[in-house]
Amino acid sequence: MPSAKLVPLTLTDEERRILEGWTRRRTTAQGLAMRARIVLTCAEGGSNTDIAERLRLNRSTVATWRARFVRDRLDGLSDEPRPGRPRTITDDQVERVVVTTLETTPVNATHWSTRSLAAQTGMTQSAVSRIWRAFGLKPHKVDTFKISKDPLFVDKVRDVVGLYLDPPGKAVVLCVDEKSQIQALDRSAPVLPMLPGVPERQSFDYVRHGTTSLFAALEIATGQVISAVKRRHRHQEFLAFLRTIDKTVPAELDVHLILDNLSTHKTPAVKTWLLKHPRFHPHFTPTGSSWLNLVERFFAEITVKLLRRGVHRSVSALEKDIRNWIKQWNTDPKPYVWTRTADQILESLAAYCQRINDSGH
Repeated sequence: MPSAKLVPLTLTDEERRILEGWTRRRTTAQGLAMRARIVLTCAEGGSNTDIAERLRLNRSTVATWRARFVRDRLDGLSDEPRPGRPRTITDDQVERVVVTTLETTPVNATHWSTRSLAAQTGMTQSAVSRIWRAFGLKPHKVDTFKISKDPLFVDKVRDVVGLYLDPPGKAVVLCVDEKSQIQALDRSAPVLPMLPGVPERQSFDYVRHGTTSLFAALEIATGQVISAVKRRHRHQEFLAFLRTIDKTVPAELDVHLILDNLSTHKTPAVKTWLLKHPRFHPHFTPTGSSWLNLVERFFAEITVKLLRRGVHRSVSALEKDIRNWIKQWNTDPKPYVWTRTADQILESLAAYCQRINDSGH
């Protein structure tokens, strides 16, 4: 129930229809869509603090737009005019730029640039750029995504996230995976060191000297990493790594392994080994959801800090550097802290799926 100090917020059917349309329409500005969600949530009841927590917003933001709507209704959700020079661009021109950007493409490209859209609309390039910034439009950028089709997606998310947020007692939780095909690359010319005003420079071409694979088990509580570097990447190497984990983790502790669905993790030999070692408990992430395994964050770290710009003239030199880097990491490990609950993940995914469904894609 709203507190006694809050003015009740009720909506007419027409107001609700318009607000819901603003939250779903692909061309709605993000600020306006957010304000519409605030008002719709306020209409369901609850204090400003409760609503701020539900929407993950600042309490003052909720209070501001609740009050604006109660006072001015739908008109109160638009931006107030700011002092300064009178506008030279009309609302119709702004809408044309936004709609053209979102709903069309130029005949000779996959996306608009400020220059091409300015020529199309008859406006200046700087005006198009300002409108894009105001509406958060970046046609040159593309993010990739993948939605898992795993029929047990929800159950697996809850299982893995549950281990992160509430790990079992008398046990260790290890995120396990392999980074395969790590190349030993040598540049065709010496690397030129960084100078004032000049970045480090590497030759564009390189010489390959072979590959290796890194097996890693990240302990979520401490950030410590159990590792092995091997030339091949088969279930035999994975079994050997499981034996390494078995020798490393104290015998009185259970071992919960977070794994992806790689075939080498599920061979008959691996399953037999796990049955013979009942303290090991495998937990598989959903298909196509490697982001759920925290060891991927560790792999990103070693890639950025060692592998991407490393120069190695042999696989042995590469493997030595990897072992030394991990040894140094383990002297002062930094655990990655998982914060989102399974419900928050599933709600975000459901909202995204709803949004792309409503957009017609």
